[in-house]
Amino acid sequence: MTQHTDVVVIGGGYAGVMTANRLTRRDGVTVTLINPRATFVERIRLHQLAAGTDDAVVEYREVLAEGVRLVVDTVTRINAPERTVTLGAGAPIGYDYLVYAVGSGSADLRVPGAAEFAYPITTLEEAQRLRPVLDAAPRTAAVTVVGAGPTGIEAAAELAERGRRVTLVCGGVLGPYLHARGRRSVAGRLARLGVTVLDGPGTRVTAVTRDAVELGDGRTVPSEVTVWTAGFGVPDLAVRSGLTTDALGRLLTDETLTSVDDERVVAAGDSAAPSDVPLRMSCQAAMPLGARAADTVLSRIDGERPSTLNQVFAGQCISLGRRAGIFQFAHRNDVALWFHIAGRPGAKLKELVCKGTVKHLADEAREPGSYGLHRVSGGDQRGQRLRAERDGAAATVGRTA
Repeated sequence: MTQHTDVVVIGGGYAGVMTANRLTRRDGVTVTLINPRATFVERIRLHQLAAGTDDAVVEYREVLAEGVRLVVDTVTRINAPERTVTLGAGAPIGYDYLVYAVGSGSADLRVPGAAEFAYPITTLEEAQRLRPVLDAAPRTAAVTVVGAGPTGIEAAAELAERGRRVTLVCGGVLGPYLHARGRRSVAGRLARLGVTVLDGPGTRVTAVTRDAVELGDGRTVPSEVTVWTAGFGVPDLAVRSGLTTDALGRLLTDETLTSVDDERVVAAGDSAAPSDVPLRMSCQAAMPLGARAADTVLSRIDGERPSTLNQVFAGQCISLGRRAGIFQFAHRNDVALWFHIAGRPGAKLKELVCKGTVKHLADEAREPGSYGLHRVSGGDQRGQRLRAERDGAAATVGRTA
């Protein structure tokens, strides 16, 4: 007789959907996906939603396997000893295994005035809140984008291409991940779009008011609409549930993505901190982590030892409006190379990546187990890093003993 196993996946983003779809490959496994929204959010298109060039949502029927039960609700607490989750509206749900894939959102807006006057765009609701504000603002209104990571660069370029007067406040360097050559390419494209880029050590935002942004070097930047993209945070569900997390609140796991507290709890995506050395928050990491999490659960069901994490990166892809973009290539350990593809080819490659993420999920829904990017060989670079950190910690203890 086939043993029946109930698996609950919390979070319906890139990692959660990949996990849920992959788990349906096994007979006797019932998969419940709990998500606060009834549609899948293409998070990498939220800057387009804010600018009015895309709606950034996909119906779950297009990306979620038919065998997955979708519960539209919010998990308020995980009771690991009793193997149940408490919902905001519905009855508690029990599980045999739990996959924690709650993703990430905006960091706490602790800069004075930011929570009141700035508009984050890391969630669907935030981008939807900003959209009508921009629509109502005069075309000549000063728009300031705070933060010069991929989201900030993309938002600034998208808005400028739509005719907005945009200032990008970096708070440091433009595109910290980028190689110097790639950074020059991005700066050139932003300049052609008319974006004013303020970078350097004095550009950290110290306050936001209704009509301005104040910088650390004393400058005041006029801003009728302030878009906030500086930093990410994770939901505090794991902390509230008494599970061990890293300093940011990500669930602490081993290299199989299994919680250090409970082998019945597995994490994936931005909310996972394997070995307290988390991966870069991105859909590029989320989907392989989702596949790995599913494989870990299936291995445990079979009584087998799960495989460890083997994550490689290709680089970073950034849109620069609808007519240009950049693909910054990288070593497999996620360090940028000198080589990049820019301009219109970069835009086409970026769009291919955006469509490809949805296609990967849809393909896994139709043929569970077909995804294999989490098994691409990347050498033992992550293992070497972990061993080096452990050896360094041991040496420090030895010196202080």
